Amino acid sequence: MVYDCVIIGGGIAGLQCAIQLGRYMRKVLIIDSGDGRSTLCRSYHNILGYPNGVSGEELRTIGQKQAEQYGIEFLLEKVEKVEKQGEEFLCFTHNEKKVKAKRLLFATGVMDRIPPIPELYPCLGKSVYICPDCDGYEIKDQECIVIGSGNTGANAALTLLYWSKKIVLVNHEKKAVDQKLLDQIKKKKIAYHEQQIKQVLVDGDQFQGVILEDETHLSAMRGFVAFGNNEVRSELASQLGVERLENKHILVDPRSKMTSIKNVWAAGDVVAHSEQVTIAMGDGLQAAIWIQKSLMDEN
Repeated sequence: MVYDCVIIGGGIAGLQCAIQLGRYMRKVLIIDSGDGRSTLCRSYHNILGYPNGVSGEELRTIGQKQAEQYGIEFLLEKVEKVEKQGEEFLCFTHNEKKVKAKRLLFATGVMDRIPPIPELYPCLGKSVYICPDCDGYEIKDQECIVIGSGNTGANAALTLLYWSKKIVLVNHEKKAVDQKLLDQIKKKKIAYHEQQIKQVLVDGDQFQGVILEDETHLSAMRGFVAFGNNEVRSELASQLGVERLENKHILVDPRSKMTSIKNVWAAGDVVAHSEQVTIAMGDGLQAAIWIQKSLMDEN
C-alpha cells in the first residue's frame, strides 16, 4: 500500500493535519513514538475554548478519536530512517516495518530538557511551567522558584519579573552566568542560589519548594524550569536533505509549510516559530491544505 501522506509525529500539529486530510478523504498514516512534548504537559491555559486549561493528553486523545472518524490510521512506532525512492518516500521503523507514501509531513516537535527529578513531572502545566509566553500569567504576583541552568535560567528569571517580583533563581547545574546578567539579577533583587537541588517538594501535582544541597529550604507554590538546549527533533528530515537552521529547526515556505524538498512538509514546534499549541494547529492545517493541492495536481 502507498499512503497519500505519512505523518511522522502524532502531537498537535500532526493530528490537526491528519484531521484535515481525512476530510479530504485521503489515505493517511500517523506514525508516533508516544513520547512527544505534548504528552508531558498536564494543562495548557492559553488555548481558545479551554478557560480552565486542558492537558496535552486530553487534546491528543480527542484528536486521535476525531482523526479515526475520517479513517486515519495510527502506528505506535519510532521511525528510524526515511528515504526517497523515485516519486515515493519510504519510512523504516525500529521494528523493521516499511511504509510507503506519496507525501511526507514531519511533525516531530521539540523535547524540553528537564532535569531528571521525577517529582517535577506531575506538576508540569499545573504548578511548574516551562514557557513564559504560555504560562507566565500563572505566577502573577506569586512567589516562584526558577530551576535553571546558567544564562538560560537567568534570562528566564528576568523575563518572569513581568508577572511577579517574587522570583528566586536556583542555578541547579552551576553553569556560568554572564556578569551582565548577574548584575541585572542583583539590581532587580532576585534571590540567587548557585547550588544543586537535593529534593523537590511536592504534594501530588502541587509544587511546594526545594531543598538545596546545603539544606537550605526554599518555599514557593509555583516553579519554572529553564535549562535550554532543548532537543529539536529534525534529524529524520535531515536524512532527506531538508534545509535547517543552525539550531536544527526546519525551514518551510511560510505559505504552504513545504520544506526545501518537494513533497515534504513540516509543521509544529520542529519548524522555526514561536512554540505554541495553537500555532502548531494552524501549521498542521495549512500543511494539509497544500498537501491536498499537490495531490490534486497529479490527478
